Amino acid sequence: MSEPYTTSKRPPYGIIAILLAGAFVSILNSTLLNVALPSMMTDLEVGPTTIQWLATGYMLVNGILIPTTAYLIQKFSVRHLFITAMLLFTIGTFAASTADSFALLLTGRMIQASGSAVMMPLLMNVLLTSFPIEKRGGAMGILGLVMIFAPAVGPTLSGWIVEHYHWRTLFYMILPFALIVLVLAFFKLKDTKEKVQLKMDVLSLIFSSIGFGSLLYGFSSAGDKGWGDPIVYSTLIVGTISLILFILRQFKLESPFLDFRVYQYPMFALSSAISIVLNMAMFSAMILMPIYLQQLRGISPLDSGLLMLPGAIIMGIMSPITGKLFDKYGARTLAVIGLIITVITTYYFSKLSLTTSYSTLLVMYSVRMLGMSMVMMPVMTNGLNQLPARLNPHGTAMNSTLSQVSGAIGSAILVTVMTSRTKNHAEELMNTAMSKLTEQQSAEVLEGLQNKVMVDATINGINDSFFVSVLIAGLALVLAFFIKRVTQEAPSKSV
Repeated sequence: MSEPYTTSKRPPYGIIAILLAGAFVSILNSTLLNVALPSMMTDLEVGPTTIQWLATGYMLVNGILIPTTAYLIQKFSVRHLFITAMLLFTIGTFAASTADSFALLLTGRMIQASGSAVMMPLLMNVLLTSFPIEKRGGAMGILGLVMIFAPAVGPTLSGWIVEHYHWRTLFYMILPFALIVLVLAFFKLKDTKEKVQLKMDVLSLIFSSIGFGSLLYGFSSAGDKGWGDPIVYSTLIVGTISLILFILRQFKLESPFLDFRVYQYPMFALSSAISIVLNMAMFSAMILMPIYLQQLRGISPLDSGLLMLPGAIIMGIMSPITGKLFDKYGARTLAVIGLIITVITTYYFSKLSLTTSYSTLLVMYSVRMLGMSMVMMPVMTNGLNQLPARLNPHGTAMNSTLSQVSGAIGSAILVTVMTSRTKNHAEELMNTAMSKLTEQQSAEVLEGLQNKVMVDATINGINDSFFVSVLIAGLALVLAFFIKRVTQEAPSKSV
């Protein structure tokens, strides 16, 4: 299909380095804006629902385009695909940096997303075809560093920038790096590719876009609007029907748009199940911790980010190490140990209070990240190792798509649990407190009591949500015991 990246000769480290740099910049960019949204809201004079589209729109474009990457990787060369993706990302970054209105800023973000959607599946496919199975762990460990470290360090970096500079600096900072990667790709990526007669199935594209787009929007809206909102359940129904039609159509096509036959391979199916469950559990800390730290404890965004930074550094250090350990011992041992650590630390997070010290939170969060660093990439790599080379693009596209969807589902479930349990706790605590009040006590005392009750109820709601995460992570732990080491011939020597 393309100029070979052989598994017998020296892997193309220069090409991989360029792809890694592009992936790092795009993933870092996707996590930078969350802390800056309040400043943007004030500056652009829009409300919370409107400004949230900067995150929602980015996610939707990713969710719609990522399933197409299996087709794109087979159809086009690494050089053409990566340069096009990086060019789109750079144009989007420039448009966002100069935006003087919300509409232009949103347009820039969505153009960015159209480029970044291709980066990770493309990089994973190059790694799979560049290294033999017995050396893939180390290679995928480096990829894990990018996947984990970039989003983990993003909030800290963003918090510091927003505290000291204008929010546009977030885009000014990304733009030169994007340009450098684009120039390097133009001059250094030299692969050629034979012409592939692969026809785009328009109906599959329509079903895929409506299906994944609607599901992502429905689940991401559920936490805010509630499951009973007509927009939420209607988009979920439309998404489910479209996704079923999409899957059925793939089995009828000679060259599927996204080949669901990857699930005929048991270790890939198991790795997908574990990744989905773990992704859902992982979002508990990402969503609940900022609420607890900033809204309830009054800790600044920068200090909140700094609390999470040691965990990001640990994951960055551990990723290549975990990759080497995977090559030596396989995925099951690492996954079981990592998930035990994750379950225990998540349980401790379900016992938060207003007096939990900053140092305790920092240590617990860092140890939790240590556990997760031992699970995600080894499990994913073990599953991909079982696929034949022709299914590599479909496997990587499937993993990236499910990561988006499971993250949205996890967020929706955990926010829903927190909201509903907070309401229940507030009613219980208020009834108890009111029974102890006398008629002579002033309205001032009553108002203070209501504020205290809401704080206590919210903490209890967050704790309940963390406990649900414990159960979800526990399910992943059970599944991890069924992992078997995959032994298979090395894939074909092309991308």
